[in-house]
Amino acid sequence: MLSNRQEELLKLIVEEYIKTVKPVSSKSLCDVLDCSSATIRNEMGILEDLGLLEKTHTSSGRVPSEKGYRYYVDNIMKPKELTGDDMLKLQTVFHNKSLVLSDAITKSMEIISELTNYTCVILGDTSNENKVSKVEAVPISDNSLIAIIVTDKGHVENKNIILEEDVTVEEIKQTVDLINKLIIGTPIDEVSAMLEYEVKPIIGKYVKQHEVLYNAFYNAFSDFAQDPVIKMSGTKNILMQPEFDDTNKIREIVSKFEDKEIVSNIKEDKNGINIYIGSESEFDDDVSIIKTHYTLNGEEGTIALIGPKRMEYDRAITLLNYIMDNLDK
Repeated sequence: MLSNRQEELLKLIVEEYIKTVKPVSSKSLCDVLDCSSATIRNEMGILEDLGLLEKTHTSSGRVPSEKGYRYYVDNIMKPKELTGDDMLKLQTVFHNKSLVLSDAITKSMEIISELTNYTCVILGDTSNENKVSKVEAVPISDNSLIAIIVTDKGHVENKNIILEEDVTVEEIKQTVDLINKLIIGTPIDEVSAMLEYEVKPIIGKYVKQHEVLYNAFYNAFSDFAQDPVIKMSGTKNILMQPEFDDTNKIREIVSKFEDKEIVSNIKEDKNGINIYIGSESEFDDDVSIIKTHYTLNGEEGTIALIGPKRMEYDRAITLLNYIMDNLDK
């Protein structure tokens, strides 16, 4: 159990380091705590022995440890009041009654990403909750194309397809026209059956290389039906943080953002807003993730903020709380 002065000291060091990204010295805190530098150094030593602070090699100052951030979040931090500017920007989303729930979540999280310079992730239901609105194909070469699947909820999925044989642009167009004619409005998880019983029996009449194209689109839809809906914004934001100025670390973080399986593991099942600091998250030891599970109007999913361990936890929690409170209205 920390004394009141030790808690105040830890609070000051955490919040100063979040702001400046510089180790905090005892001298800089004398006036605030109204005690000598020697007294503060002694208290810093106690906090360091408890594993709440760390000493850097380049300075005599201290920085919060992962354990220190956790103590701060659990015992000291209080949610920060939302500024008028922040509220005004978010209200533009919630006052727009034409937005469906998924769009309101996406746009509000995009605003939070801009406000905080953190990365936002939205994990929705698996794609089988969507219905096909449109299918397009962009030929890349004689044996490859990109299939674009658009759903009624505005989700767009791209699939790179490698064909086993060369096909013409005209055959690709005929296949896409046929698929669009027969499966528009079909739930994603029913598309495979529609392709099997409606498209497969007749595609040979229209397309010479029907087998290779049919198999390619069948596999693309099957993959899509299993994938969760993932939307991300501000993926570059985290890379602009001073902690991630190392090329190898940047490469590592980027590769994780691009890995759907890793991003899907961010999913949250617990109620309330939950904070995972550093190694507490399976995503990366050098980041913190604040996330919450939502269930609204039959839709459910996860919204998450990813930033450095030096996050403004108090502000981030307030912003996420504001979103959750307003989505439920």
